[in-house]
Amino acid sequence: MAPVLTREEQLRYSRHTLLPEFGTEGQEKLRAARVLIVGLGGLGSPSAMYLAAAGVGTLGLVEFDNVDASNLQRQVIHGTPDIGRPKIASAMDRLRAINPNVTLEPHAAALDASNALELIRAYDIVVDGTDNFSTRYLVNDACVLTGTPNVYGSVFRFEGQASVFATTMGPCYRCLHPEPPPAGLIPNCAEAGVLGVLPGLIGMIQATETIKLITGIGQPLIGRFVLYDALRMKMREIALARDPECPVCGDHPTIHELTAYDLSCDPMTANSMDAMTVKELKAWRASGEKHKLIDVREPWEHAEAAIEGSTLIPMGQVLTHLDALPKDIPVVVHCKMGGRSAQVTAKLRQLGFDARNLTGGIQAWLADED
Repeated sequence: MAPVLTREEQLRYSRHTLLPEFGTEGQEKLRAARVLIVGLGGLGSPSAMYLAAAGVGTLGLVEFDNVDASNLQRQVIHGTPDIGRPKIASAMDRLRAINPNVTLEPHAAALDASNALELIRAYDIVVDGTDNFSTRYLVNDACVLTGTPNVYGSVFRFEGQASVFATTMGPCYRCLHPEPPPAGLIPNCAEAGVLGVLPGLIGMIQATETIKLITGIGQPLIGRFVLYDALRMKMREIALARDPECPVCGDHPTIHELTAYDLSCDPMTANSMDAMTVKELKAWRASGEKHKLIDVREPWEHAEAAIEGSTLIPMGQVLTHLDALPKDIPVVVHCKMGGRSAQVTAKLRQLGFDARNLTGGIQAWLADED
């Protein structure tokens, strides 16, 4: 039975309860609900804030990262004074300020194959605020295996997507993309950029769909996939049916337990024949092994931090500067986190260069220095 609203809650949520489709019953359903938000970044920020304001009784928060200055352009739950703080601590402070009636359950750890089922099973709905393919597939599979609806969203540059997966008769994420993309094929937002307001819009769609699922109002995005183009201010919808051949939610599933992807589908941590770790590069430099280090970031990024001895050739200019690259010694390519450099490395190897991608990029280099 849903808990009865207090007098203070009746006042706080009066604009909800005035809605005939919503009423006190809808608000009481929100108060009784348990929602898990995976990731407190661009998507998780607005989702968490609006769900807290709406009166969702319990919010589980999964996040292990710290606030960085580059987050503040879009991750509105955090502020400038929070730089360096754990995101989960910053988010909890903000959510308590928005609505002290909401119970917050922090999970300061990365979601992985060892904890995903246990975590997700404890909640009614999952809001997927992840920013990488490995965790996205993990969330999807765990939601299907536990029977927990997955409110999906993603953003890239100027485009966003949203849907509701893993419901009883609806599709799951694997019905759309059965397998993760090859390593290095698709850069993430840290590599390709994202319009700051875009995650806000998609995150609010996720919050809206979560409220609809909890209260039973409206028509949730089950079997429907929304695509949003911010530059043209266009939104279109495509039908997405459950795939009977889906490996996890199909009629004869082949996935019965979670797979640890070890971030193998993420560009910045891909491990392949042409990859080189920071420690391997440092060993080369210490021993005097001949090589040429190329930085394929933009000039402003290079000016902020650079590896000593590197040559700046932005990604878009590499093919017009091939004469500056040696073919008799290895060429080590790096960017911020490994996505852009993975693409450049693959192209250079096609052209006959002995190219190596520095996995983790300059971020991994600086982390090793620390």
